[in-house]
Amino acid sequence: MTTANSLLIRDLHTLVTMNDDREVIHGGFLYAEDGVIKLIGQRPPRNLRARRVIRGNALIAVPGLINTHHHLFQTLTRACTAAANAELFDWLRTLYPLWSRIDEEATHVAALVGMAELMLSGCTTTSDHHYLFPRGQSRLIDAQIAAARKIGIRFHATRGSMSVGESKGGLPPDSVVQDDDTILADSERVIRKYHDPQPGAMIRVALAPCSPFSVSPELMRRTAELAERHDVRLHTHLAETRDEERYCLEHFGKRPLDFLDSVGWLTDRSWLAHGIYFSASEVRRLGRAHVGIAHCPTSNMRLGSGFCPALALQRAGSPVGLGVDGSASNDSSHMLAEARNALLLNRLRHGAAAITVEQALRMATVEGAHCLGRSDIGTLEPGKRADIALFDLRNPSYSGAEDALSALLLCAPATVHTLVVEGRVVVEDGVLSTLSLDPILRRHRRIATRVTNNPRPLC
Repeated sequence: MTTANSLLIRDLHTLVTMNDDREVIHGGFLYAEDGVIKLIGQRPPRNLRARRVIRGNALIAVPGLINTHHHLFQTLTRACTAAANAELFDWLRTLYPLWSRIDEEATHVAALVGMAELMLSGCTTTSDHHYLFPRGQSRLIDAQIAAARKIGIRFHATRGSMSVGESKGGLPPDSVVQDDDTILADSERVIRKYHDPQPGAMIRVALAPCSPFSVSPELMRRTAELAERHDVRLHTHLAETRDEERYCLEHFGKRPLDFLDSVGWLTDRSWLAHGIYFSASEVRRLGRAHVGIAHCPTSNMRLGSGFCPALALQRAGSPVGLGVDGSASNDSSHMLAEARNALLLNRLRHGAAAITVEQALRMATVEGAHCLGRSDIGTLEPGKRADIALFDLRNPSYSGAEDALSALLLCAPATVHTLVVEGRVVVEDGVLSTLSLDPILRRHRRIATRVTNNPRPLC
């Protein structure tokens, strides 16, 4: 008898488990039921049957990639001319007025496009840091979650916030900030309505005040208390630029990490975006506390922000995942490309032997899962969720490659061939199977033209 929700992927060219033994199986198989991996190995049992069978002779299977930091709404302002050559603070000041025009429709459509791009790159789980709420817009997290459910991606929504506008010495305009009580009340609403703490959860919620230069210490403290009360995770930007460091010293009399510690965030409940400007002693403090880091190499290079000490943080005890960051500072949502840039940037800094392809891919899988507080995803082994990315080794970019795993990151980043989330095929032959993308892209371009007031849209 065949289980209704069962999947067998057999005869794989290469199966990369990312398990503790770093096992790689050539010619192997994977079998899943009801969204959970039941068996992996060299050859499936003769009597094994599945509702869906995929033959993988020319495919390499890796755990679904995990994106630990994004701003999906920014897909509406990619390659903005006025911000193309700016560093972070000027980049933000240029784009805040444009972002003040977003609404629920814009947020929903932007999320669909960003999630589609991620999925086509092999990503099965993404977080998003949505911190911007123009006046009158109170259901933007809801719009993102609706998009995730529609497209079929595993989603960690973070209810972000900004409470200190320009009139109070902050960076954002007052039109896109909220008061502390409004932020905390809606944070609790979103947790109660959407957060699923169970293994295999498709939707989880974290709390994410934006940055030291846009929220108050009191909001940071109260948010940490709320997260503790509801047992959800904490996320924020930290130590991204020297400007941020100067702001913290001027306004709080503390370096960014000391500020974080003072408001109760130096805990394994937290994961931080960027983490560039940490001293050696601060790296050790972060490691002892097991604070996670979302390493965003492409955005850091794009904005000229600096270099995250990712390998030192790992050695100290911090999980280091990867984040594509905002689609206006990358300006892409391609997780395989992010893993490649993490590999190349760390080799540039430390030498070719400092990081292997497998280590960079672990950042995009196992380490990303740790950042998000998950033990049910990130590897391909029995008991884990069936989140699988399959890449076609017949792709011209891989032609002539000796090692399939190395080809994924050393060769040009490819589109995924087949993507499985919770045992369900969501991308097939390089095409999304959960929705029709063309009408969404047309709608997205119309909204982007309105948001940017662009007189000459691309199409």
